Amino acid sequence: MGALDGLKVLDFSTLLPGPYATLMLADLGAEVLKISSRDKYDLVVHWPPKLENTDTTAAAAWLGRNKKTIFLNLKKAEAVEAVKRLVWEYDIVVEQFRPGVMAKLGLNYELLSQVNPKLIYCSLTGYGQSGPLKDRAGHDINYMSRSGVMASAGRKATGPVLTDMQIADVAVGSMNSVIGILAAVHHRERTGEGQFIDVAMLDGMVPFNSMDGACFLAGAPAPEREGQVLNGGAVYDFYETADGGYMSVGSLEPKFFAALCNAMQRPEWADGTILKTNLPLVKETFRAKFREKTRDEWTEIFSHWDACVEPVLTLEEAVKDAHINERGMLPEVVLPQAPAQRVRQLGCPIKLSACPAQYRHAGYPEGWHTVEILSRMGYSTEEIKALSE
Repeated sequence: MGALDGLKVLDFSTLLPGPYATLMLADLGAEVLKISSRDKYDLVVHWPPKLENTDTTAAAAWLGRNKKTIFLNLKKAEAVEAVKRLVWEYDIVVEQFRPGVMAKLGLNYELLSQVNPKLIYCSLTGYGQSGPLKDRAGHDINYMSRSGVMASAGRKATGPVLTDMQIADVAVGSMNSVIGILAAVHHRERTGEGQFIDVAMLDGMVPFNSMDGACFLAGAPAPEREGQVLNGGAVYDFYETADGGYMSVGSLEPKFFAALCNAMQRPEWADGTILKTNLPLVKETFRAKFREKTRDEWTEIFSHWDACVEPVLTLEEAVKDAHINERGMLPEVVLPQAPAQRVRQLGCPIKLSACPAQYRHAGYPEGWHTVEILSRMGYSTEEIKALSE
């Protein structure tokens, strides 16, 4: 049994934040049914390449893992009625439309909770269900920018820097949706009440200003690029090596800084006094020192020191890393279209001892279970065709 066996989720989300949230729920045992439209283009579902011998992209096979998927044309009244019938069984809804869209379709929380008062309904948006920005379109880069975080990220010479990782989408949107849903499930188990969950990606980015944000609110100056402990204004930074690679230095605490100094043949700095008297000299010296050897040579050197210094790996290197593989983060998952074939995917990061995550199958093509689900509900072949086209 999975930890979330018995939870049934109706997923109307697209792109990355909602689908990754429901992927986590599905990996932990929830039954997720994805509602898609035949004519709505989903950037992530169609993100190339396609997997060999299938019509499914690698991204769709990952985000669709452990889920079922059906087509419904939600602009048709009959499809809306089908959703209302499904809500009796799938009593957790995740949607990612702009505010008001589900209401226009007749599928907002107020209406569906009349059908099932125990309904938990999570609306995931960029700016939330209220406020002057609620109707604006946005992407990860926009939420990070408006939160204040990017004003102190990057370098003075270049400005903000992209990370090739969707922080607001995944670390905020997906994770806060999962937390909100599980909190609401706990509340429902105690009270029998469902509820509405309003998750905004901009909201979640605001606390990511973290210590500098808390200090600013208490009267400290606003953070500046390369002016803070964690953004390049201290030893904590990336350092280029002789072969064009990089080492990451996280030697913040005194014992780690002392180990760094000893490894870099600067034992006279180990007491940390130099950080207060001449930090620029430390960084300039360390930058020059790191350029004397290759990344792999430094990796070998620091493997013998407890200094919080690690290499910057490429993705190709990371997926071969013994630790990542030992942790089970790259499982091989069966492709439902080609059962003899398996695809390596990004795994679930939550390790439960009694009921660990399961990888039952990779994602099906969109709409694969339309006939199976709707015929089980009593719809005829003609009605199913009308509902889904």
